[in-house]
Amino acid sequence: MCIGSFMNVCIYRLPLEKSIADPPRSVCPSCGHMIKYYDNIPVFSYLWLKGRCRHCNAPISLRYPLVEALAGLAAVSVFFAFGLTLEGLIYFIFTAVLLVITFIDIDHKIIPNVISIPGIPLGLLASFALPQVTLKDSALGLLAGGGSLLIVAWTYHLLTRKEGMGGGDIKLLAMIGTIVGWKGVLFTIFTSSAVGSLVGLTVMLAKGKNIKFAVPFGPFLAIGAVTYIFFGQSLIYWYFHLLR
Repeated sequence: MCIGSFMNVCIYRLPLEKSIADPPRSVCPSCGHMIKYYDNIPVFSYLWLKGRCRHCNAPISLRYPLVEALAGLAAVSVFFAFGLTLEGLIYFIFTAVLLVITFIDIDHKIIPNVISIPGIPLGLLASFALPQVTLKDSALGLLAGGGSLLIVAWTYHLLTRKEGMGGGDIKLLAMIGTIVGWKGVLFTIFTSSAVGSLVGLTVMLAKGKNIKFAVPFGPFLAIGAVTYIFFGQSLIYWYFHLLR
């Protein structure tokens, strides 16, 4: 959850192109007052202060304890699935990065290149420590992930003369591909499209059929990738067994 607290810093500062190291300690976004260490304990400080700044009494977004709790849940899930292994560490870092990207994309409709682009070579390097993903699988995942969405974006632009799929999504799926391989990319695309369509239809029914809105696709790609890591093989086996 402490790592989740740092993730909140990244979510807030990276889209604003602010340093994640300076200032080194968190400040209240309303009054700018430096937050003391005892008011910065993940989740518990939020509950103790009843979701408000100690100095200006301004409300603190529920987003902060939510991200911290999700980071803690991710750590526990990885521990039970992979144990205290290098593989588990890689998957936890990967999940944490996807959480940061998810909330940035929700807020700003962007996926910072400073995360996705360095993540591609790091993902290729990580393949040497992942038992189920070889360097070849990682490279094919990179090509399948980035290439598939690039084709979709190019085709959509050719037919409509409008921008559809963002470049950030293309680089994100390329990064995801280096960790999950080409099979994981196919699973991620299928799952993210299904969940995204379901959410989109739900919003349209709730707000009216004629409403036009842009849904960030990054969070759904993240959902698909994380689902594959924890449940992918079981779900694929269940799906093909169901078709028999």
